[in-house]
Amino acid sequence: MKKTLILVLVFSLLSTVGASATEKLTLMLDWFPNVDHLPIYVARESGYFRDQSIEVEIISPSETSDGLKLTASGNVDLAVSYQPQTVIAADQGLSIRVIAPLVVHPLTTLLFLDKSIQTPADLSGKKIGYTVPGLMDVMLKAFADINKIKEYTPVNVGFTILPPLVSQKVDAVMGPFKTYETVGMARHGHAALFFELEKYGIPDYEELIFVCSPRVLEEKKKAIRGFVTALEKGLARTQADPEACLELYLSAVPQADREIETKAFELTRPYFASKAGHDKEKWKTFMEFSLKYGLIKHPVDTAKLIHEWKD
Repeated sequence: MKKTLILVLVFSLLSTVGASATEKLTLMLDWFPNVDHLPIYVARESGYFRDQSIEVEIISPSETSDGLKLTASGNVDLAVSYQPQTVIAADQGLSIRVIAPLVVHPLTTLLFLDKSIQTPADLSGKKIGYTVPGLMDVMLKAFADINKIKEYTPVNVGFTILPPLVSQKVDAVMGPFKTYETVGMARHGHAALFFELEKYGIPDYEELIFVCSPRVLEEKKKAIRGFVTALEKGLARTQADPEACLELYLSAVPQADREIETKAFELTRPYFASKAGHDKEKWKTFMEFSLKYGLIKHPVDTAKLIHEWKD
């Protein structure tokens, strides 16, 4: 009887130690869950986070600009953000470190429904919506300056894209992804037209990245490194076995529309990162562009924004 009791106590103690060894991380997305985030869910559902002794709580933002601010303040551990937004935030004094890429080329467009719009300059004098305050409004300004869009009126549409276009409250929206919103609009009978930013004067950049604060990186370095390792495995599996990974994602996000997400995934998959690490020259080029067109007021040392994993 005593031996049995001792074994139970030992097992209980070991279980408690094992549970305490799992570190929890909070991750705020940039948007509601969608296939842009699929490799994150693949890493979670495949047990890659668990293998690194971490548990990741995935949170959706209430506002599109929440993630970066809450990460900089330490209220969340990690966030999915955008390279342009991170450069702008650094110029404004937010303390941020970039730890890994998710989508390595632009997906953002200036999207519209009016077939009479043939060139960006045709939007002169019109109302143009934008999705992410502090990012897409300043990207719109740069795009307008480059492409001679004059006397336009910017309108914050937030998460809502199709209704203001259909109701003609805005004539175009800066921010929709060519791989996602276009699919949803087609589903509702609307043929989306768009200008791809990188074809109209905006330099190549990393659309989606993971960021954290320097303090969190220091205090939870092992856990953050584990997150990046698990993410790399999730990205690799996404490329190697896309059909199975899509099913993992759809099971993890049951509210997702299977038809839309499946079509969007096929469009998005070529843009996912293949591994951790960033093109520092691309970051520098975008910073110089941002300085020239007023997205930022001061030069930003982008190399210092990027955390290099050396182990």
